[in-house]
Amino acid sequence: MGKIVIEGGAKLKGKVEISGFKNAAVAIIPATLLAGDKCIIENVPLIKDVYILKEIMESLGAEVELDDKGIMTVDTSTVKKCSTPYDLAKKLRASYYLLGAGLGKFKEVEVSYPGGCDIGTRPIDQHIKGFEALGAKVNIEHGLIECKAEKLTGAKIYLDVVSVGATINIMLASVLAEGTTVIENAAKEPHIVDVANFLNSMGANIRGAGTDVIKIKGVKELHGCTYSVIPDQIEAGTYMIAAAATGGDVIVDNVIPTHLEPVTAKLREIGAEVIEYGDSIRVTANKELKNANIKTLPYPGFPTDLQQPMTAMLCKANGTSVITENIFEGRFKYVDELKRMGAKIKVEGRTAVVEGVKNLSGAKISVTDLRAGAAFIIAGLIAEGITEIYNIYHIDRGYEKIENKLMNLGAKIKRIKE
Repeated sequence: MGKIVIEGGAKLKGKVEISGFKNAAVAIIPATLLAGDKCIIENVPLIKDVYILKEIMESLGAEVELDDKGIMTVDTSTVKKCSTPYDLAKKLRASYYLLGAGLGKFKEVEVSYPGGCDIGTRPIDQHIKGFEALGAKVNIEHGLIECKAEKLTGAKIYLDVVSVGATINIMLASVLAEGTTVIENAAKEPHIVDVANFLNSMGANIRGAGTDVIKIKGVKELHGCTYSVIPDQIEAGTYMIAAAATGGDVIVDNVIPTHLEPVTAKLREIGAEVIEYGDSIRVTANKELKNANIKTLPYPGFPTDLQQPMTAMLCKANGTSVITENIFEGRFKYVDELKRMGAKIKVEGRTAVVEGVKNLSGAKISVTDLRAGAAFIIAGLIAEGITEIYNIYHIDRGYEKIENKLMNLGAKIKRIKE
């Protein structure tokens, strides 16, 4: 995959267009199995995770087309069972959505244990609890998850912890079940609402998505539809942070401002100016940024996926910042690379204390996970000298043409293939 090389010091200026939401698309694509029909999905991000899912769907027998405008056509009428190949499923976490979709459609599914970023323990016990409550038998052996059911029946399911993945998977499994399913203590993230809206567009009956109680009334069958994925709030937040970090002036276009309120609030707190429009946000920063304390929380709290980019920016902020990671215990593994650039960060358990420095220095660094990759790019943009970033396939999993978008904003950045 080569490397990304950045010459720091440029202030980002201009307009950037945000792609479709990765976290929604990677659930919506497997959900097309439930229709057994043709679905057209618009505003799909052109990222590695989507291409892998396309391969997985094709391996199941689906006919899939994806054009360069982000329009994906998926015909699942030719899929007769759901058994995913290990070598593809291990490449992304979202492969577990095939469990809910496959179980809901075929009452039998076999999926390799999901892969993805190494950012700490991400158990699927709440997913299994939901499947079993609906009447499925679940067996995990030799890295393979098997779910079977003679029939699925609606149930009342209380999630012991707020889990986005479990909430979506239970929705997928229950839309064709007999009776009504109630998910209590459900996650409320925007992409859960987006997946529910997509399922409803196919004929499902889901109410309450976006609240902590979701009710799914089972229907006999679903049909194809045309649907557009919502904008990616994490990509948008990344560019907002990059604009502030570089002292720039950037309009982040094609966004839903209410989804970004936790980021907007923090950027204003540290000294950036943020102006919201109908479907865009302008971020400017023309003075020294100051420290802030951040605690990651489920939506509508500060998103864990933006903790790393925000930490990179705070490395140069005036004062001492405290970042508490409440979602994933392994999400500070990237800190050692920032230290090689001159950052002063001390990690104790789930807390990182960041003492702002005058300057970061360019270095050769290796990406540890997707959002760490975005953090390293921001660090490279604000560092003195040249930064070389390796293992960039992590970045490509979630950011569409990131170097091109930053180049258009004036960044001195290039991708070198090896």
